Amino acid sequence: MSKPKSNNAKTISVALTLCLVCSVLVSAAAVGLKPAQVENARLDRNKNILVAAGMFDPASDTNEDVAERFKDFEVKIVDLNKGDYLDDDALKAAGIPDRNAYDASQATKNQALSEDLGGNDPAGIGRVPKYAKVYVKSDDAGQPEMVVLPIQGYGLWGTIYGFLTLESDMNTIKGISFYEHKETPGLGARIEEPEWRAMWSGIHSYDENGAVATGVTKAGNPKDNWVDGISGATLTSRGVSNMIQFWLGEQGYKPYLDHLREESGKTLADAEIKASQSPYKKLGQNLHQQQTHPATELVAVVPAAHGKEA
Repeated sequence: MSKPKSNNAKTISVALTLCLVCSVLVSAAAVGLKPAQVENARLDRNKNILVAAGMFDPASDTNEDVAERFKDFEVKIVDLNKGDYLDDDALKAAGIPDRNAYDASQATKNQALSEDLGGNDPAGIGRVPKYAKVYVKSDDAGQPEMVVLPIQGYGLWGTIYGFLTLESDMNTIKGISFYEHKETPGLGARIEEPEWRAMWSGIHSYDENGAVATGVTKAGNPKDNWVDGISGATLTSRGVSNMIQFWLGEQGYKPYLDHLREESGKTLADAEIKASQSPYKKLGQNLHQQQTHPATELVAVVPAAHGKEA
C-alpha cells in the first residue's frame, strides 16, 4: 500500500489560520484589558503621590482611601522657565488639551514641548519638559499647604521616576517616593524602602542664599542636611542625589517654588533653618550635628556599562 502524499499547502493553511485566530484573541484581550491597565496606572501614580505627601500607609490603607484623599489635590501645569501656572488659554496655546492627561515624560519626546539639555544634564534625562505637572494641596485660606513635584533621573540601569513633596514654606521636604526604576534588588532598589525614604523628611532644600543644600552623600561619609547613601549602591545614590539637585535647581522647579514663596509673602528665612531640624541622616539612626548648608554638588552621571553597583 502506498503512503499518502504530504500536503504542504494544507499544513501551511492550518498554521496560518491558527496564527490568525491567536492574534485576534490576543488583540481582543489587549483592547479589553486596556481600560483596566490605564486605571491601575492612574491608581498607582496617585498612591505614590500620597505616599510622598505622607497621606498613605501601604500597610493599612486601601485603594478607596487613595481615591478619597487624592481629591484634596489640584492638578496644575507649570511653566518651568517662568515659574507660573498655565491657564486654559495658555494650555491651549501650548498644545496641551487636558492638564490631567498631560505626561511630562512623553513631552520630552516632543521638541516643541521640551528643551535639549546638551552637556548641562547632571540628571541624565537628555531633555527637560518646558511644562511640568504638579499636585497642590491648599489650606482653608487657599494657600499651598504642600506641593508634590514629579522627579526623574538616571540611576544605575535606567531612569528612576518619583515624587518629592515640599511643605508650605517650599523649602522643607515632607516626603519622597519612587514608583518606577530598574535598580538592583537588595542594593539600589532600597530607595523604595520606607526607612530610607523617611530620612528625607525634615531636610531643607535650600540654604539662606537660595542654593540647593541637600542631596545623597556617600554611605558613611556624614554631611549636614544630606541623606546617607545606600551601602553598595553608590551609582544609584549618586543618581538620586543628582536628580534631587537638578529638579530643585534653576533648570527644574526653583523658579516655580520662588514664585510661590513670593506670592505667599514668605522667604527662605521663614523656614527657620536650624541645626536641630536638618541633621545629616544615616540609615538606621539619626545623627544630630551642626548644620552648615554645603554648596550644591552636581556630579555627572556615568551609566555603568559593566552592570555593577559601585
